[in-house]
Amino acid sequence: MEQRFLTIYWRDMLRYVRFRTLLLSSLVQPALWLAFFGIAMSSSFDAVAAQAPAVTGIPQVGYLTFMCAGVISMTTLFTSLFGGMSLIFDKNWGLLREVMAAPMPRSNIVLGMGLSGITKSGIQAGIILAFGLLLGVRFFAGYSPLQVVIAVLGIFAFVSVFSLGFVFLSSAIAISMESPEGMQGIMTLLTMPIFFASNALYPVEAFPEALRVLSLANPLTHVVTGIRYFAIGPEFSAIGRTFTCSTADLLVSFGALFLFAAVTFLLALHRVRVARVT
Repeated sequence: MEQRFLTIYWRDMLRYVRFRTLLLSSLVQPALWLAFFGIAMSSSFDAVAAQAPAVTGIPQVGYLTFMCAGVISMTTLFTSLFGGMSLIFDKNWGLLREVMAAPMPRSNIVLGMGLSGITKSGIQAGIILAFGLLLGVRFFAGYSPLQVVIAVLGIFAFVSVFSLGFVFLSSAIAISMESPEGMQGIMTLLTMPIFFASNALYPVEAFPEALRVLSLANPLTHVVTGIRYFAIGPEFSAIGRTFTCSTADLLVSFGALFLFAAVTFLLALHRVRVARVT
């Protein structure tokens, strides 16, 4: 069972590496977003923040640092949502029929896709994190080497569980679709409300009440909260506001992501088990 599980994973990773255009575009796009949008907007937001009185004892970070956590999450979201696209191509080319006819539990298909999604997201998050530090993002300021290691592990833990949830969701949708165009349309429709109804680019406290409630149920909000907690600290000031995240808040965010991943796993497993591929 383990070997078959890893075969699904390895096959999807080989496809990811061999499609160099897709690989490069998935890395360059968020890097350009961080470089151009982040740097362009940071001057405006930092000017607003400079007018607010500084809070003694609370570290102040620029908008580029504040935004970088959102860009890492955005990259993970886009990669994970399109992670199930390969199932449609396999179904159209007749390859999925052979995989599903193999003597193995169909849960291996879902788990193999999920593990490949974690690997892809981890690679991209690491690259964007390194690129952001080169641009001047002040992550891990004042951290000891051990604290940096713990912080990086915490970031990747949040990114991994977040990625799992959306890869499972993507797989459940893909196994039910017949055309890549329909799949792409649904994924594009999902990405905008998920991304903009979150705290990736701005604080949710300024949202209208209904949108604020929606953002609290948004998995992207929780992964951004986790990344900022580990990369910046539990309390910091940015764009004229003070942000605080306690250990309890962190555990709630991680629990919400874990629950989301568990629900989408059951959904994807159900869709794969009842799927009929001809």
